[in-house]
Amino acid sequence: MSRVLPAVLAILFGGLLALVLLTPFVYRSYRRRGELGFGSTLLAFSSLIYGFALVAYVLFPVPTIDDTWCAAHEALTRPQLNPFQFVHDIAKERRGFGVSAFLANPAVQQLVFNVFLFVPLGAYLRHYTKRRPVVIVLIGLGISLLIELTQLTGNWFLFECPYRLFDVDDLLTNTAGTAIGLLFAPVLRVLDHPRADVQPGTPRPVTTRRRLLGMLVDLIAVTAFGAILGVFVTLLVRGAFDVWIDDTPGGKLLGVVLTTWLPALLLLALPSLSPRQATIGQMSVRLRRARPDGRPAGPKMILALLFGSFGYFMLFGLSRYVPVAESLYQLYPVAALILAWRPRGHPGLSGVVSGLTIVDDRADIWTNSRRG
Repeated sequence: MSRVLPAVLAILFGGLLALVLLTPFVYRSYRRRGELGFGSTLLAFSSLIYGFALVAYVLFPVPTIDDTWCAAHEALTRPQLNPFQFVHDIAKERRGFGVSAFLANPAVQQLVFNVFLFVPLGAYLRHYTKRRPVVIVLIGLGISLLIELTQLTGNWFLFECPYRLFDVDDLLTNTAGTAIGLLFAPVLRVLDHPRADVQPGTPRPVTTRRRLLGMLVDLIAVTAFGAILGVFVTLLVRGAFDVWIDDTPGGKLLGVVLTTWLPALLLLALPSLSPRQATIGQMSVRLRRARPDGRPAGPKMILALLFGSFGYFMLFGLSRYVPVAESLYQLYPVAALILAWRPRGHPGLSGVVSGLTIVDDRADIWTNSRRG
């Protein structure tokens, strides 16, 4: 369980952060590579999970720490400063001979774990920073030292006493793991290698995949921004007036405005009404709305917004007050998904109603699209 909990926490929090960072990641990828790219996406997501795993394995699980626990574990306050103490520990924990007995040795398992824990760090740092190997190894040593000091100080004096041992051997094994990780950096380069046939500045066909990704970015961006804004204002009001927003007259409606309508206005409506002619999600995947002949959308954009993702969030906010709005916002995703797939131009529900098309924002005129 002590090894499973940090992994679960890493996946959970890494996944949440990935959702928050999805919009800037997609936006940057389409401008740097011309597409999202499966390999680069997988690599970026795995690096987030790894970062949280590194923190989680340092901090968790946390025992119930009190005076009694600290007295019983007083030895943890004395750092282990003897290099290669693990050799003695392996001999001490030995319970037989042969490969099976060696691999079952707890001291061997801890040694191998400490090495492998930092192998991804060396690979990621080398791939993303392009720094010299000696610099990468020194960074690995510095991170390992920070971890050990965190353990020695009881998470920087957050607890009465340390619940992990400062071990100089961990510095050695972690640094060795970072150095080994340098050997795997070329593998990451293969995963993250841009396609030669995709140029960032060249228009690409409008595909089902791009349309759905743009919709997903819209959904996540508005939801995440609304959640952050709602929490911030709620805590601000609580701290200033000692009252929860929901307990005030009109508080629930204000909550809808803060968490749903205002984010939708800022991220969907205003960008669409600007010269960009696109929501935040459409901009991320380099799409925009236009008339079939390539001219700007004009007043038709209002209709497209009302029957697009902006209208969806308006209905979502109204659903607690207007019963029919709940049924409509539940039906919207089905219609939007079908019409983003078919007809051939992938116009979506908003495009079918408004008569506008979806085009690549790098193209001067609209060209026929294909499904992909």
